[in-house]
Amino acid sequence: MAESKISQIELVKSNDKYSLDDTVEINVQFSIEGDLRNAFNEANWTKAYNNNDVSFKLKYGVKLMSGGFRKKELGRTIDTYRKASIFWTRNPKLVNPMKDRRIWVQVAKNFEPFIKLSEEDVRKELFDFNEKFAFKASDLGSGTHKVTAEVFASWQKHDYTEPGNIKNNSSEIEVNIN
Repeated sequence: MAESKISQIELVKSNDKYSLDDTVEINVQFSIEGDLRNAFNEANWTKAYNNNDVSFKLKYGVKLMSGGFRKKELGRTIDTYRKASIFWTRNPKLVNPMKDRRIWVQVAKNFEPFIKLSEEDVRKELFDFNEKFAFKASDLGSGTHKVTAEVFASWQKHDYTEPGNIKNNSSEIEVNIN
């Protein structure tokens, strides 16, 4: 297994300028790309199911920080996971008109289950992220502040992948508070 990485992290703010009594909302968007994403395919699901390797857990975390030398955490740090369960069914509601498929994947995001019909849709549910942070503008104070995000992810060994962990930092965005 060669390389997996966290794609370019994008910080999207809701407004350009805030007053001290506003709530600042910033979305942190990123994806996991590379070998891990590519290895999570239908052929490997079937092989894993036959070897009784029926769950995949991806632990990830996101920190939003402000400041230069002395960084200050903003909002609540996200430290959670996504889980994929591989299962067998003959359920007629899960019909892919192109194939007679029996092995499916259910992805749980924040304990909410999703079942998608295509490989790429399953990968998007499992490996694409959009995490929302909200905090009071008064936590930063007046002025222009630089905000960055730090993201990490880790997973265990499975039939189709070796264990690994990855980390990446975003570029800075500026938040103006009057």
